[in-house]
Amino acid sequence: MTKDFKEAFEKTKIAGGIASGALDEISKIIRPGISTDEIDKISYEYINDHKAFSAPLFYRGFPKSCCTSPNHVVCHGVPSNKILKSGDILNVDVTALKDGWHGDTSRMFKIGEVSIKAEKLIDVTYEAMMKAISIVKHGIFLGDIGSTIQKYVESEGCSVVQDFCGHGIGETFHKEPNVLHYGEKGTGEKIREGMIFTIEPMINLGNYETKTLNDGWTAVTKDKSLSAQFEHTIGVTKNGCEVFTKSNKID
Repeated sequence: MTKDFKEAFEKTKIAGGIASGALDEISKIIRPGISTDEIDKISYEYINDHKAFSAPLFYRGFPKSCCTSPNHVVCHGVPSNKILKSGDILNVDVTALKDGWHGDTSRMFKIGEVSIKAEKLIDVTYEAMMKAISIVKHGIFLGDIGSTIQKYVESEGCSVVQDFCGHGIGETFHKEPNVLHYGEKGTGEKIREGMIFTIEPMINLGNYETKTLNDGWTAVTKDKSLSAQFEHTIGVTKNGCEVFTKSNKID
């Protein structure tokens, strides 16, 4: 690994650790009766306490410090006074900006007792992300990532959202390459050592189609089926990859 890669990896890992730590902190208070605004406050304070910034805050006009996406919300849900109830599932997406570098991660949370279908969706989504991460190394193609996710997810009777994708990240929040979560093996850009990007599959119980609500942010499933997402920021090495947003609690 060159010196340039090493510095980028080290700084992204620090930012990623703060983002992951915020999710660990949120996991301590997730329960029925809490509002998504309270979750946003905890995320903001944790990141601020670690001398970093919440990158989503004011990014392209986004009004909050993290995204909270319950049930049929696919992504970019805006925290509010909405109260979570038992049976809900929730994605919380956090990005920390530390010393000019970004770490981006999201995680699913179960609120009280959830349905068997919701449990399966969450398990399939996490497994899809991890299967994709396991194949990443210098020399494979971006299409290999999408193909791995799509084949597994569809074999489990779920669908892959196609309107949103993973992305390059570093000193810029979102940049090339776009990392699709569906596609054909052997297609797309060749992955090179030193690249840093997110893998963040959004998986639906029903159809893959989405629509964005009038707030300009909140994306939901068109058929109102449940949706789930997990996300890690990774760096490509010669023989694999390094996950920069590992949790002390689950990974």
